Amino acid sequence: MIVRLAAYSLTGLGTAERIASVLSEKGMECSVWAPEKYCEGDARPIEGSAVSWAKEGFEKADALIFCCASGIAVRAIAPWIKSKTTDPAVIVTDELGHYVIPLLSGHIGGANELSSVIADELGSIPVVTTATDIHGLFAVDVFATKNHLKIKSMKLAKDVSVDLLAGKKVGFASDVAVRGELPEGLVKGDAELGICISKDVSKEPFDRCLHLVPQSYAVGMGCRKDKDPGELEEFFMRMLSESGISPDEVRCIASIDIKKDEEGLKALSKKLKVPFVFFTAEELMKTEGEFSSSSFVADTTGVDCVCERAAVCAGAKELTVRKRAENGMTFALGKYEEVIHFE
Repeated sequence: MIVRLAAYSLTGLGTAERIASVLSEKGMECSVWAPEKYCEGDARPIEGSAVSWAKEGFEKADALIFCCASGIAVRAIAPWIKSKTTDPAVIVTDELGHYVIPLLSGHIGGANELSSVIADELGSIPVVTTATDIHGLFAVDVFATKNHLKIKSMKLAKDVSVDLLAGKKVGFASDVAVRGELPEGLVKGDAELGICISKDVSKEPFDRCLHLVPQSYAVGMGCRKDKDPGELEEFFMRMLSESGISPDEVRCIASIDIKKDEEGLKALSKKLKVPFVFFTAEELMKTEGEFSSSSFVADTTGVDCVCERAAVCAGAKELTVRKRAENGMTFALGKYEEVIHFE
């Protein structure tokens, strides 16, 4: 997770650095920003307005944390808010770190959970305002995010929360193995509104059905430098189609780190709204398994096969489609273990 923190006073900067230290220890990539006159240590200077800083953060980060007055944060992010499915998590703390408030993307973006982590570590008070959280009810968007499920209708997801808050029962059905007990409010069997976990979005076990599609596949890709993004997208979509996989089932796109700035791969990640993850040649070569091998690729990248190794390195348990190569592009498909967890 990429986290950017902003402060506008020396006191706020100290709080931002404390938070960054905590989150960095948990494996997050953190950077702290402040007006140049306050910058010291590793803090980076904010050039321009808070609004312009927020704009860049919305484009590059998974979470923004403002250690300042909430009004500064609200005004800074207001022009860039688009959708709860794409906006980053936004959190504000007072400059002393007494209170931690998730402002935006509390569920899908993870702001609520991140706020709880910060509050636990700093001894702060988390101020969570989302209705399902304060009532201790099942939150379908949090559940979907944690289990790598694609929500097909945000309207129906909202309707699920509305019904649960009203004390109504919501149906639940799944083609995927489920571990744990159904939370309060969810029932198996007949219901007017229900949740269906399946790759088959034509299934309608309920009168009104919220479809959650398992994102069960990692796509490993390699390509020639500066490959045309349109050609790369056409190849990607065709390979998925030939494999019987929909774009909704893709969890991530994976490659080698020397391709991290490849525009075609970045564009695919943005279009599908999935992470673009990349690994060093050393990490890829340490990946265990039987893989295709190319001396040309090894001489060029230091890895005998980028696409297959990248898919497995991204966490896939098995390769379901081995290396497919075409006109300077390669594709492989790895499948994750399919299990749904209720905490």
